[in-house]
Amino acid sequence: MIRERPKAIVLHSRDNVATAIRDLEVGELVEVKVGSQSVVVKLLDPIPFRHKFALLDIPKGEEVYKYGEVIATALRDIKRGEHVHIHNIASPQRSA
Repeated sequence: MIRERPKAIVLHSRDNVATAIRDLEVGELVEVKVGSQSVVVKLLDPIPFRHKFALLDIPKGEEVYKYGEVIATALRDIKRGEHVHIHNIASPQRSA
């Protein structure tokens, strides 16, 4: 049996974003492990290598978690499967 290489990773069960470990395309289904659960997300945007996408809907003003830590705040509502980057989040340094 040949296992498919992972497309993205989640580093902590608190994370609400995943990180692409290769370029990903719109409409692609990505399965990641979040703690002990498996989550499947359909991508709404192309996701470049090393960029993030939302694992769930993130409302405007909500904190964005990666590595189990707050890395940013959503500047607008971010949909599940959407690219999460400087166009829709503000890091703590940028938001001050």
